[in-house]
Amino acid sequence: MENQNTKFGFTQFAEAWNGRLAMLGFIIGFATEFLTGQGILSQLGLM
Repeated sequence: MENQNTKFGFTQFAEAWNGRLAMLGFIIGFATEFLTGQGILSQLGLM
């Protein structure tokens, strides 16, 4: 990986980690819905 001086903003490093964490969040969200049988809004008490 190339050495980048700036660690803030739309860098390739930041976008790669953003995508990885978003995928992890979706997987956790789907697993939680599958295990509980409730959607995210029901779990939060909004429905």
